[in-house]
Amino acid sequence: MNTSTNYLINSEELMSLGYTPGRAFGIALRVAHKHEHLGKEVLLAQLADVLATPEAYLTDAVCSKLAAALIDEASIPEDAYIPLRDAGADYAIYGESHIEAGARTQMAVAMQLPVTVAGALMPDAHQGYGLPIGGVLAVENAVIPYGVGVDIGCRMALSIYDIPKAFFETNQAQFKRELIAQTRFGAGHGFKPDERADHAVLTDAAFGMNPFVADLKDKAWAQLGTSGGGNHFVEFGIIEFAEGDPALGVPAGTYVALLSHSGSRGLGATLAGHYTKLAKELCRLPYEAQNLAYLGLDSEAGQEYWQAMTLAGDYASANHEVIHRKMAAALGAEVLAKVENHHNFAWKEQWNGQEVIVHRKGATPAGKDVLGIIPGSMTAPGFLVRGKGETASINSASHGAGRQMSRTQAIKTISHETMRAQLKQHGVTLVGAGLDEAPMAYKDIHTVMAAQTDLVAVLATFTPRLVRMADDGSRED
Repeated sequence: MNTSTNYLINSEELMSLGYTPGRAFGIALRVAHKHEHLGKEVLLAQLADVLATPEAYLTDAVCSKLAAALIDEASIPEDAYIPLRDAGADYAIYGESHIEAGARTQMAVAMQLPVTVAGALMPDAHQGYGLPIGGVLAVENAVIPYGVGVDIGCRMALSIYDIPKAFFETNQAQFKRELIAQTRFGAGHGFKPDERADHAVLTDAAFGMNPFVADLKDKAWAQLGTSGGGNHFVEFGIIEFAEGDPALGVPAGTYVALLSHSGSRGLGATLAGHYTKLAKELCRLPYEAQNLAYLGLDSEAGQEYWQAMTLAGDYASANHEVIHRKMAAALGAEVLAKVENHHNFAWKEQWNGQEVIVHRKGATPAGKDVLGIIPGSMTAPGFLVRGKGETASINSASHGAGRQMSRTQAIKTISHETMRAQLKQHGVTLVGAGLDEAPMAYKDIHTVMAAQTDLVAVLATFTPRLVRMADDGSRED
């Protein structure tokens, strides 16, 4: 709810008229803000009258949408809403001192869902839609589309090359050329038909699961091997192993590596929007929990979403595979090891002796001996880690440093000069990206890592040197 004192009429005043949180409540706030010129007394009187007799305002130029929303809400019986638990279960919080209140509030609501079994909040957590980013939620026999997130199957992929650091230092121009040539960025962007890559994921039978998903196949093909916008990136850096890792087969030393971060592009975003809308229609929750609407896995809709989510996750993996395959071929490099992990997904796992569906929205799987990558920012180090299988965290860790500024705040408060100075200080060459992705917009990765020593062990440190991101200001698809 908006309680801003900059508005002539605020949430408390609306509630004093008899409005209750919901869609109509939000519309009423927008009406009041848009028509402040009418004056507070006139607006309050009109909003009260609309609430009392919405039918009389269905053709009104100012209040028709508000009236329709009020009538729609009144048609839904009280018992049509699935009640939340009076009090949610406790959940683990890592790095609590630097996690915003909004993320904790969202997590507390998630813990009140009738299907919730356990939860945890990672040290990079911040407010999102429904489940906070950095939130982990285990539920029984259900899946929450917004608990998975919009960019289904978003992931990190790391290729470690047989290229010494010294070669990179003296040939950065070549690496920059290939970084530009072999990658593509920007929301909605893709390849022309004669440029498209091929991959086995395009033959997945799930593309034929229904006409809606089938219609997305051509867009998926066009965007295969691309990275979208927002915080997605492809970057070269130097990875250092203080000790050799027998499991990976990489001796101690420093190597050139390629690190990428992106997901399922337009395919995943469209699927997320469609099935979230369906979940909200089938699972009516109170206003504060409406973005946590869930689908039972014993229902047709739940099984359909699960199949679509799995397809989007496989497609996201294929996206990275195409990028890394093209880059290795262009460089003529041997890949010594490759590590990949994903977030924005739901897994069937065993937790405390029972099968649960674990949602990791912006959280890295960190089961016992599971490998993962936790990036910092374009100037901060990232870490190759091995999970410790901590039960309290539901076998999870952070998926990055996490934002400490919203995109809008970053654009307003960070200058191009400050950002350029930061890049120069850390020896990073940037291709693309706007002020919303400036390093200062993110939390200190060292603070985040210090808060999760019980969750992961660090195997190697990755230092970014040549970074590419979207340069058109676009967000994730």
